Amino acid sequence: MAHYSDVSTGWESLDTIIDHLRRGDNVVWQVDSIDDYQRLVLPFVNSAIAGNERVVYLRFARHIPLLEERQNLTIYQLHVEKGFESFSAQVHSIITREGKNVCYVFDSLSDLLHVWATDLMIGDFFFITCPYLFELNTIAYFAILRERHSFKAIARIRETTQVLIDVYNYKGQVCVHPVKVQHRYSPTMFFPHIKKKEHLVPVINSVDATELFTHLSHHNTIKTQRHLDHWDRLFMQARQLLEAGARFEEKQDMVEHLSRLLLSRDKKILALIREHLSLNDLLQIKERLIGSGFIGGKSVGMLLSRKILAQDRSFDWHNVLEQHDSFYIGSDVFYSYIVQNGWWKLFMAHKTKEGYFAKASELREKMLDGVFPEEITEQFRLMLDYFGQSPIIVRSSSLLEDAFGSAFAGKYESFFCVNQGHPEKRYENFVDAVRRIFASAMNEDALAYRLQRGLDQMDEQMALLVQRVSG
Repeated sequence: MAHYSDVSTGWESLDTIIDHLRRGDNVVWQVDSIDDYQRLVLPFVNSAIAGNERVVYLRFARHIPLLEERQNLTIYQLHVEKGFESFSAQVHSIITREGKNVCYVFDSLSDLLHVWATDLMIGDFFFITCPYLFELNTIAYFAILRERHSFKAIARIRETTQVLIDVYNYKGQVCVHPVKVQHRYSPTMFFPHIKKKEHLVPVINSVDATELFTHLSHHNTIKTQRHLDHWDRLFMQARQLLEAGARFEEKQDMVEHLSRLLLSRDKKILALIREHLSLNDLLQIKERLIGSGFIGGKSVGMLLSRKILAQDRSFDWHNVLEQHDSFYIGSDVFYSYIVQNGWWKLFMAHKTKEGYFAKASELREKMLDGVFPEEITEQFRLMLDYFGQSPIIVRSSSLLEDAFGSAFAGKYESFFCVNQGHPEKRYENFVDAVRRIFASAMNEDALAYRLQRGLDQMDEQMALLVQRVSG
């Protein structure tokens, strides 16, 4: 639990407005550019170092470094390419090692979109990281770039953080607008403030305030797409590229990009994808995808096999193969299931040498009784409406499953659903199957198999393949 004590932002006027920073504060700056964020970071770090505070900079983005090496500053270079779990584990390990009363600066969270491609996982990262920082009495700076994220993602960050401040430019002047400052209040705290020299002056006059907000409403026009996750907007761009008749090279670049987000990171698999799958193929997969993330090794293998056969002109496979009629549950749903049910700390404990089997057993039991986000359950119901009362099979399709050199044969669960009876009963049976397959990722057999092959520290998200039973 945080013990409140004042810490400076390095900007005296801002300290007065928000009544200083407090131990435990996570501070999110919504900015127009990285330069704007850096101008806020530097005085904070200078003040902290001058006050003999420990300062840690977590460097992971493609943008310019916010801080250079200097005395009393520790810089960690993190890698985001391996995925959400690996990155979150790196951050968790650093925070644990550094301990209490540290000042942190994180690179812009918006830059994570180029690897994760979804606001959901950025929200999940923030959701698991901020409470841990709060417990350790730290002060942490984060940034998000304006209009890069969905309204839902911003709302989730706002709900989790202690301090949220909007910073923008107005007629060549800096405007600072505190949106959330937890456990502090003053009569002018939540007004926008204009920077005049080094002072921040509240915009209280109604005429000035109307002019300011009118300017902002024109400058930051609310777009319908902001109701969508970045993931959906990315595939909308791909659809527009296809419909516009883009050059082959442009479409292949998009195939390459989407494949690394949807199908695989494995170089051998990616080579097969480039040879056999088109942009239209990837868009068709997206139409059958629930959630976001990878569709898993089993699903990718089946899709590639089918496509290779269809392209074989020595035999008329089209008259032999049944029409494809499967749905996919994206691997991000697996992580969100763990995060949003409050099990991430237990999951991290399972990733340690001491807890690998013992904590997995505890987590497996919990995973049999969790809840899913409303938007996911609604997509489950729509899929079941599509299948009607046809029997279906729900199959594991983890990231490592059916990969080169690791078949995982029989290690994870699959469940046949008769899919009969009242819609609510069919839904409950299906969700129970999903929970049981997710929990099977923690089966002792599967964990031992991964350990034997040196895969125990690799990301192993569980995606699912849902198929109509043939016959």
